[in-house]
Amino acid sequence: MKKTAFVPEGFEVPPSLETSRFRLRMLSVGDVEKDYEAVIESRDLLYAMGSSWPREGFTIEENLADLERHQQEFLDRKAFAYTVVSLDEDRVLGCVYINPTETDGADAQVYLWVRQGEYDKGLDAVLFEAVREWMDSSWPFKAVIYPGRE
Repeated sequence: MKKTAFVPEGFEVPPSLETSRFRLRMLSVGDVEKDYEAVIESRDLLYAMGSSWPREGFTIEENLADLERHQQEFLDRKAFAYTVVSLDEDRVLGCVYINPTETDGADAQVYLWVRQGEYDKGLDAVLFEAVREWMDSSWPFKAVIYPGRE
């Protein structure tokens, strides 16, 4: 059985999404320090959302390894991790992960989170709506699922 590519060969992966509140762009190893700060701030929120990541004692070195993997998956077109940053790129506000799925009737699954301080300001709902619209308008998937959200 031949496994199909996650996105069609000729599909141009969107490099970014920008709104009046944030920008999404490829998560890369250059984001390690700001990403780590956001992850650690949001640990309790991520656990409350059903995640077991990051583990207690999670280190910046482990975060760098995660970012290296996500960056390579993006470059290989196997999965797409985007960092959510402030428009001045001074702060990481969260992440969006677009991944393949084996769920029947779906061809992609999207996970997203925002850091605790931004969640408290309502950014989670804004990001979710923007990502849903972006998936519908700019990506080749017919059926996207958002585990834990709908």
